[in-house]
Amino acid sequence: MVTIGDVARAAGVSRSTASYALSGKRSISAEVRQRVDDAVRELGYTANAGARALATSETMVIGLLAQFHEDEFAPAMLQYMLGVSDTARELDYDILLVTESDGARALRRITDSRMVDGVVLLNVAEDDKRLPVLRAAPQPGALVGLPGDCSSLDVFDLDFEEAGRMMVDHMHRLGHRELILVSQPEHVVERGGAYVWRLQDAALEQARIRGVRLHAVFGESKQPAVGQLLNSLLDTHPGATGLLLNNEAAAAALPSVLHARGLSAPADLSVIGRYSDEFARTFSLPFSSIESAPDRLGRMAVRQLVRRIESPEARNQPHVVRFVSPELVDRGSTAAPPT
Repeated sequence: MVTIGDVARAAGVSRSTASYALSGKRSISAEVRQRVDDAVRELGYTANAGARALATSETMVIGLLAQFHEDEFAPAMLQYMLGVSDTARELDYDILLVTESDGARALRRITDSRMVDGVVLLNVAEDDKRLPVLRAAPQPGALVGLPGDCSSLDVFDLDFEEAGRMMVDHMHRLGHRELILVSQPEHVVERGGAYVWRLQDAALEQARIRGVRLHAVFGESKQPAVGQLLNSLLDTHPGATGLLLNNEAAAAALPSVLHARGLSAPADLSVIGRYSDEFARTFSLPFSSIESAPDRLGRMAVRQLVRRIESPEARNQPHVVRFVSPELVDRGSTAAPPT
């Protein structure tokens, strides 16, 4: 059975360009479109998705397994999902979104039935029950998030340890000696959200090395609880001059908390968060932050996955574990502590 890859090679274009020429999803030059049309006629290619799937087992669909937990901030999860779906669309793949609570069973169902050509996993836990299923599946998979065991998997994540150290070092250089770190809710840790303790443990160790007093607490994910917690922390630790946030809900709530207390950043309190630039724009957050790079991570995962789907050689190459180095986006919310 002739595939879109055969058409692309005959026309001397990329697979995605051939697909765009046939689907009309993007503007393609008349000359390239003619070459693709000629290749289609010469090879007898059919673009019927059902026929292609039956003959070649290609569905041009990527499974995206994600969950919306009540103790996590949903808008932050959407950033990761958009990164995956946008890149899949660029490569002419559709997304099958699966949000079942029993992720292992859902993954087994969509891989056993050949509903997808590959899988991207979000919400990856330290001891994720989906991973044995993914390793045994005939389709390749990629993870956004670091599990305890990365063997036989392509893994992409932010370097949360370095992010924690960067937060502390930045504040230390400015002269801060007492800080508060607000992490995700404790339930996230209990179900294996390793990114929480990876950042927190690294920040605590770096604070110890630098001689900084760091109060590390687990936060909340919703109002009014998260706002109440921030107020309580500022009351309990009046000597703290800086606030570190590994909790998007806390970052979104902080402007109203500071306003109600008559405080501003950085005049009264220096603040660094950990979230994406898009998240900051969406919630009009004025705080400096470590870029969490959800779009970049999704792009890396999908591109690696499609390489393995489309290339027999890539399918057999060693698996990779890649970390995005944290970058501090300065929005002017940090300064020397008030005297």
